[in-house]
Amino acid sequence: MAFEVFDATKVTTTATSSAAQLLSVLGASAKLEGKFEISDSIHVECEVGGEMSVGGKLVIGQSGTVHADVHTVDAVIMGQYEGNLVATGDVEITATGRVTGNIETDSLVIAKGGFFNGNVVKIREASGAGTGPRPLYSLDERRQAVSR
Repeated sequence: MAFEVFDATKVTTTATSSAAQLLSVLGASAKLEGKFEISDSIHVECEVGGEMSVGGKLVIGQSGTVHADVHTVDAVIMGQYEGNLVATGDVEITATGRVTGNIETDSLVIAKGGFFNGNVVKIREASGAGTGPRPLYSLDERRQAVSR
């Protein structure tokens, strides 16, 4: 993992009401590059590139920019995001959020003024559930196919 920091960067951990940890990465000109595995939630207010695996919620603040492939539970994008995002929960693009790339999620909300350019796939549909009726076979057809 390589870190390139051009300005003072502040990393803090705060407790939220649900007792989950929220890691905050702040820095006006900070640039972080690498593969990040975060077990809880993270709030990004700097530039991050590479790959991210987040066990909770990814929050990209208004001054945050993320160029990465991300796997997370939930995501709130108030800044800029570019890449492939897989979220098992909800994705929200706020009025100030700008997203370019592909999103795979159960729920996507884009606020008025929010920007999205890419493709969306609903997770349940991608996994094969609900993609339409399955073929119907008679028992005789099934037996013949198995005996061949």
